[in-house]
Amino acid sequence: GVRREDKSRWERRVPVTPADARMLKEEHGIDVWVQPSPIRVFLEEEFEEAGARVQEDISSCPVVFAVKEIPEDFFEPGRAYVFFSHTIKGQPDNMPMLQRILDLGCTLIDYEKVTDENGRRLIFFGRHAGLAGMVETLWALGRRLEWEGIPNPFTQLRHTYEYEDLDHVKEAVSKVGDRIKAEGLPESVTPLICGIAGYGNVGRGTWEILDCLPIEEIEPQQVASVAEGSDYNANAIYKVVFKEEDTVEPISPDGHFELQDFYDHPEKYRGTFESYVPYLTVVVNCIYWEAKYPRLITKKYLQELYGGGQPRLRVIGDISCDFEGAIECTVRYTEAGNPVFVYDPFTGETTDGFKGKGPVIMAVDILPSELPREASVDFSGVLQEFVPAIAKADYSVPFEQLDLPPEIKRAVIAYRGELTPDYRYIEEFL
Repeated sequence: GVRREDKSRWERRVPVTPADARMLKEEHGIDVWVQPSPIRVFLEEEFEEAGARVQEDISSCPVVFAVKEIPEDFFEPGRAYVFFSHTIKGQPDNMPMLQRILDLGCTLIDYEKVTDENGRRLIFFGRHAGLAGMVETLWALGRRLEWEGIPNPFTQLRHTYEYEDLDHVKEAVSKVGDRIKAEGLPESVTPLICGIAGYGNVGRGTWEILDCLPIEEIEPQQVASVAEGSDYNANAIYKVVFKEEDTVEPISPDGHFELQDFYDHPEKYRGTFESYVPYLTVVVNCIYWEAKYPRLITKKYLQELYGGGQPRLRVIGDISCDFEGAIECTVRYTEAGNPVFVYDPFTGETTDGFKGKGPVIMAVDILPSELPREASVDFSGVLQEFVPAIAKADYSVPFEQLDLPPEIKRAVIAYRGELTPDYRYIEEFL
C-alpha cells in the first residue's frame, strides 16, 4: 500500500513512483495499491497506467509505505509501516503515534535508520533538501537586501516550487550568476561570504546550487582575513565549508580534536562556530544535531552580535531544521509558501517575512517537497531495491528470525508491538 500524504498541503512526494510500481508488479509479482490524492505530483492515471490499483481503502495491505508521519487512527493491528517516523530522538509530538503502533502490535521501519555496515544512510531526500534549501536561502537574501534598500541580483529568484523542474531552477540561478560576474555585487555587502556547516548529502545539495554561481572557495581560517581585507572579488561569492573540527574545540587545554572522540564524548568539547559568524553574510546549516552536541549559534550570541547594530549576517538557512537545535533561534518551522521569519534577538519574538531587526531564518521542514518529482524518483529508485524483501517478509516469526536485508533490519524500530533492542532507549520518552 502507498498512503496519501496529508501532513502538509505542500507535501507532494511519493515513496514509490508509478514506474517502480510497474517494476514491482512485473518483476516480483507485488501488487501496489495507492490511495488517491489531489496534491500528489504523480497523477492517479499514471499509477493506473503502471498497473497499480488506486483506491481509498488500503487497510488490507500487509505493508504500507508513506513519506511523512501517519495519523494515529490510520494504523491497523499487526501491519507493517515504512515511513519517516521522526521518533528516534524521542520527539514529543510523535510519541503518541509510536505508542499507538506498539499498542496495535504493528511493525515500524524508519527510512532514516536504513544504513550500511558503516552507519551511512542509504535512503534519503537529503540532496533535494540541500538543493531547495539553498535556493530559498538565496531568495531570502535577495528580499532582505532589497528591503534594506540594497539592489541585488538575487531578487530575480523565485521559490523553488515555482519552477517547473530542477533544470529550470539551475538555469535561473545561473542567470543570477551571470549578473554577478558582469556587474558585481553591491559594495555594502562585499565580500559576500556564505558559510555552510556540514558536508554530507544535504551539504552537497547546497553546493550543487552554489556551483551555478561564480564561487571562490576559502577555508575557515581564511574567513576573517577575506572579510576584513580589501583584496577581494566583488564579482564572486565566497563559499566556506565547516567540518566538525572547525566548529568545536576540546574544553581541556591539553586536549586535541579527534572526530570519533567528539562523536563519543561531545561533552568534552565546546562550540567555536560563533567566532566565524561576524564575517559571514549567510549561514547554511546542514549538520545532523542532537542535544548532546554544542550548538552552532545560540540565542545569547545573537544578542551580542546584534547589540552593536546591523552585522554582516543577513540570513540563516536552517536546512537541518531542528527545533531550537544547532541554530537555537529556529523556534518554529515554516512552509514553502511562507518560508522565512525574522528572529528578534532581544525579545525572542518572530515576525513572518524578511523585515525587521534580527536575522532572517529559513526553516522549511519539508524542503524536498519543493522538488517533488525529482526527489520522489531518486528516493523510489533506491527504495525499490528493498521493497520486495520488505513486502514478502514473514512478520510472524521472532525478531531474531526475521528475514530482512541487514540494511533494513537495522531500521526496524518496533516489531510486533515491541521496541527492538537497538531502540529500547525510546521507552523513556513514551
